[in-house]
Amino acid sequence: MTKKLYQQIDKTILKGLPNPSKEKYEMKIKVPEFTFLGMHEQPDFAKLYITFYPKGRIIELKSLKLYVYHLRDIIVSYERLINIIYDHMMEVYEADRLRITLICNPRGGISSKLVIDSDWKDRGGDERFKDYPERDDEWGILM
Repeated sequence: MTKKLYQQIDKTILKGLPNPSKEKYEMKIKVPEFTFLGMHEQPDFAKLYITFYPKGRIIELKSLKLYVYHLRDIIVSYERLINIIYDHMMEVYEADRLRITLICNPRGGISSKLVIDSDWKDRGGDERFKDYPERDDEWGILM
């Protein structure tokens, strides 16, 4: 196994398919066994949740799987990783809305939950949806 730094994450693995519908809809994806190498080159484990409102392209799930597998050999903090995944997915898919939640398994007795939503004003969004249940819940995910 060749370990790589986060700068070597390859977004070209992500592929899109033409959206088969002009109508609005929501796509939810769960990656229950998400793994990567933490900063001390120890494996980190998490659950990755993706909520996606497509425009012209949808996520090809096989390419997402390959992208996720690719991350297993990447040395990166989870704070940086969620931002990289978000940036790559926005660039490749140009979603109307993209929400990513990463719930990391406990490390040293502490677990973490990170969320990014393209709808948030501080992410350049318009806060059109106003459905941020995870800001108020106790670590639950509506799936």
